[in-house]
Amino acid sequence: MSIPGFLNRIRDRVSSLFSRRPAVPPPPLRGPDYAKKQGEWGEEKARHFLEKELEPKEKRLRTIGRRVRVGRDEIDLVMEPADPRRRPMVVFVEVKTRTTDAFGGGLAAVDRRKRHALCRAAARYMRGRPAAPFRIDVVEVIGVSDAVPGGAADRILHFENAVPMERRYAVEGLRRRRFRPPRGGAALKPAP
Repeated sequence: MSIPGFLNRIRDRVSSLFSRRPAVPPPPLRGPDYAKKQGEWGEEKARHFLEKELEPKEKRLRTIGRRVRVGRDEIDLVMEPADPRRRPMVVFVEVKTRTTDAFGGGLAAVDRRKRHALCRAAARYMRGRPAAPFRIDVVEVIGVSDAVPGGAADRILHFENAVPMERRYAVEGLRRRRFRPPRGGAALKPAP
């Protein structure tokens, strides 16, 4: 076999790979527009689920705000209990939308940096309001939006109180203070 014949066979195989049509057509949208539409669709599905489908009915929530900007952070949904007999509480909801959970679910996507941003946003939101209990929930929506033909939510999972409040935002003035020895006596060292 000669070198030119070998190269011609390789060229033919490579060109045949690129000339085939894909079996499944790609979704009509890709990139930032697709991600934005997918996220908005997921937020709407999560809001509908928390308001109308959450069981038991006593746990259902009512929307106060959507995509609330607090400083540089954004809260996807701000809600409160729909049942007037329940204790008033503010519920901050972070919605994570995925087309598939093959690479980890939405809860796994709430990493340390995102938890910090959620706690900071919740503390800033509550700063100018009367004191009330609050919690941070995560809703995971897995499915394909209506922008893709045949799109539907395969699964919606609600994780109550999924993000614990960071200590620095929990109570005002809780920051760690430097140790200062007492006046007029022997210097005591703090216990390790």
